[in-house]
Amino acid sequence: MSDTKTAVSGSGSAKELTLRGILLGGIITLLFTAANVYLGLKVGLTFATSIPAAVISMAILRGFKDSTIWENNIVQTVASAAGTLAAIIFVLPGLVMIGWWQGFPYWTTAAITGTGGILGVLFSVPLRRALVVDTDLPYPEGKAAAEVLKVGSESREGAAESSKGLSVLLWNGLASAGYAILTQTRLFAGEAATWFRVGAGATGGGFTLSFALLGVGHLVGISVGLAMFVGVIVSSGILLPILTAQNPLPGGPEAWAGQIFGDDVRFFGAGVIGVAAIWTLLRIAGPVIGGVRSAMAASRARHAGEALSVEERDLPIAIVGAGSLVMLFAIGWLLYSVIASGPLAGAEVSLIAGAVVFVAVIGLLIAAVTGYMAGLIGASNSPVSGIGILSVVAAALMLAGLFGRDTPPETTA
Repeated sequence: MSDTKTAVSGSGSAKELTLRGILLGGIITLLFTAANVYLGLKVGLTFATSIPAAVISMAILRGFKDSTIWENNIVQTVASAAGTLAAIIFVLPGLVMIGWWQGFPYWTTAAITGTGGILGVLFSVPLRRALVVDTDLPYPEGKAAAEVLKVGSESREGAAESSKGLSVLLWNGLASAGYAILTQTRLFAGEAATWFRVGAGATGGGFTLSFALLGVGHLVGISVGLAMFVGVIVSSGILLPILTAQNPLPGGPEAWAGQIFGDDVRFFGAGVIGVAAIWTLLRIAGPVIGGVRSAMAASRARHAGEALSVEERDLPIAIVGAGSLVMLFAIGWLLYSVIASGPLAGAEVSLIAGAVVFVAVIGLLIAAVTGYMAGLIGASNSPVSGIGILSVVAAALMLAGLFGRDTPPETTA
């Protein structure tokens, strides 16, 4: 412990925030975001990028004699944003699916992701004490990334470990790309599915072989894999046959099962996530309030000239509040620019007021739930897609409360 403290205390002259570190982190973020977007749209899962980014960073920066563990930490911190950036795929594609957008307008999309991302970062400041300091959450992926960085900081052992890790990543990437080429050229079958009757109902089963999914399974672990397997059994083996028997539709079992699964079974899963989210909020409500109070107390102590401990050196709560207001104003302006030229023109005031309050309240709740889940089972296992479904349902309820259900068809297109 004393050696660690000495190393940390002497880190003032060590390289940490460097241009090459930021550039490397940006390149890794670009690649991993693309991978996360693909997997998220395909199977509804994203993966945390900190650990593979740390391995890649150590292997590349090993070629520079003055590279340090702190610089590697900056790289993996920048790259960890890949999973967060990809989470937008659980919301924006819905606008295309319902016909509201014909594509993804670049500046509008950038403004949505930018304002929402900055607001989420600001929300995380008062949550830090509740989720990190005053808790015993294991943060499995964070601790694993720390261990990877510690191993990489060792001289020879770190070099061998990081080189081996990079070699594994490269060979697995080549194998995955090769198999993807074979499946796309129809030389190999990538998927197989069948639908069949079960009594008066219908269900089905399928098989997909993907190296990317194998990698995701390796990252999320066996406990999450078993939980998803139980979900498959409950949804396809129990709920689907019951619901298709109660609501027979024209066509064969494939038509029954496909429509019922999309219309009903998915919402069972969203409801389970909703109950878990509410339970999580009840558990951490007290610590979150305590975190806000401690942040305000630390701000008063800072203004009084008192020296603060490392645990209290957060972004001042006044800056957090002012920044949040600025982002909420920007979100309101963005909503106005979209609403003013559409079929909802004339209802801007009520819509924007309700939406801004909704974003502030629900956004903070979602930040708390996803942060808690990341600390409990890791960011790769955080149910971002389910939380997205719940937020959309909550937004629909808000709109129904504001305008009622008897609205012209053009306003719900």
